[in-house]
Amino acid sequence: EPLGALDLKLRKEMQLELKALQQQLGITFIYVTHDQEEALTMSDRIAVMSKGKIMQMGTSVEVYERPANRFVAEFIGESNFLEGKVKSVKGDQAVVDVPAWGEELIGIATGKVKAGDDVSVSIRPEKVRLTDKQGIKENSLEAVVTTSTYIGSDTHVYLDVRGQRFKVWEQNRISTLDPRAYYANGQKVWVTLLSENTLILPKA
Repeated sequence: EPLGALDLKLRKEMQLELKALQQQLGITFIYVTHDQEEALTMSDRIAVMSKGKIMQMGTSVEVYERPANRFVAEFIGESNFLEGKVKSVKGDQAVVDVPAWGEELIGIATGKVKAGDDVSVSIRPEKVRLTDKQGIKENSLEAVVTTSTYIGSDTHVYLDVRGQRFKVWEQNRISTLDPRAYYANGQKVWVTLLSENTLILPKA
């Protein structure tokens, strides 16, 4: 990993420099890294490998937004995972029974699945919606805030959803010192998972 020894700021600058150099020279670079952000920033195409085998190959958007399986979803970015069983499939949309939540979730199948298959449900933390009141009934559950950590651009909110730990990254869109603008420990909220952001992953 050529940039591994650099400090964070310089590493980010060098990522952009190397990308610009590659485009200027018009030649192919093969870059090996375990840094997911580095892979997303610098690549035109990413190959995610495990034990010498390619799990998925595609653009940054394809690999992040439509991971082929749980390994890829875990390796590139962060996700919440739930285990379930497929009840029905129509096109690329699947209905999954999730025993841990006692609910059915509707999502997008990223690979071939059929009724009866055991699957993993993946939801990126930044794609979860939190509200004070229930909005849509589909993919909506009540939860309790256990930890809320302000990190500048975002607030990382950790929830208890029926005994399951669930993480949500909320962007801080308003500049304010009012504590009521941020989630407090013990606060009750509603979690809404849009079906297009709820990914149904076949078992690898």
